[in-house]
Amino acid sequence: MKLKMGVIGTGMAWERLHWPAVKELSDRYEVVAVCNKTIEKAQNFARQINLPQDSVYSDYRRMLERTDLDVVDVLVPISENYEVAKDVLLAGKNLIAEKPLASTLEGARELIELKNRKNVKMMVAENYRYEEFSTIIKDVIDGGQIGEVVYFIFNTGADFEKEMTGNTFAAKEWRQHPVFEGGVFLDGGIHDIALMRFLFGDAAEVKAFGVRHSKEYCSYRNINALIKFDRGVIGNFSFWSSSTELQKPPVGLRIFGTCGDIYLESKECGTISICYKDGRSEQKQFKPSRGYYNELVNYCDGNIVSTPENEVGDMELVFELLEKAKA
Repeated sequence: MKLKMGVIGTGMAWERLHWPAVKELSDRYEVVAVCNKTIEKAQNFARQINLPQDSVYSDYRRMLERTDLDVVDVLVPISENYEVAKDVLLAGKNLIAEKPLASTLEGARELIELKNRKNVKMMVAENYRYEEFSTIIKDVIDGGQIGEVVYFIFNTGADFEKEMTGNTFAAKEWRQHPVFEGGVFLDGGIHDIALMRFLFGDAAEVKAFGVRHSKEYCSYRNINALIKFDRGVIGNFSFWSSSTELQKPPVGLRIFGTCGDIYLESKECGTISICYKDGRSEQKQFKPSRGYYNELVNYCDGNIVSTPENEVGDMELVFELLEKAKA
């Protein structure tokens, strides 16, 4: 039986990320109601899928009064995540929430308490936990193929200013002038944090430094951290908010084990390289941008990987890095 889905926020994230995955999973999901503050956007989408106009809303609270919603997918600006998610949970609806779950840790923890009290199902759409490259690397590590993992280097980031014009995610006003702590680091860097915690577990100790700048979108030009995880893995993590690597191939993600190394150039490259100390090497292929599809499959199948509790752990590490970088 198909899950009847209501959507709050039919903007760019819905159109480019979630809707293509929902459409591919048309045997599992059916969009029965949509909502957007600018109702014309919701109406335009509704016409694309032949959804009756009486199932289109500008006030999501009215949409939540419906009795036919099996799950609500929320895609709103970060500053609105907490309020909208809270109303969905108070209405007793199952929720697919965006990352970060809220703009503050207190808000995120409150949502977990509310989810438990209402006894509803909740997944955080952290696609890095569901990308093919993530699961392949985790299987290699957990299978002991490179021996004991001892060290990693993870260099990531984006030239946010270069991306701020045109029809892009960075062009959104709320991203350029965020009203939440962390700016683009909370918005984008949290993906990298989620990946590290997915691969290595919880962080035990953190040291961080940051180079300040005056841009509203992020108070740090770059953040450089040394992180020790509970399982003993130690690594260097670097996040740039206003530049990208000019030398190719980039540093990317390199994981060093006692029997071999793993190299991921980027999440779009399609290839994971593994070199072994006995001289062997292999390449594992992956299809980029399958996280949105895989997370929706996981929601249907149960045993959710990206739980709200995992998301709070990601947020805790983000804010700890920001705090340590101030010193």
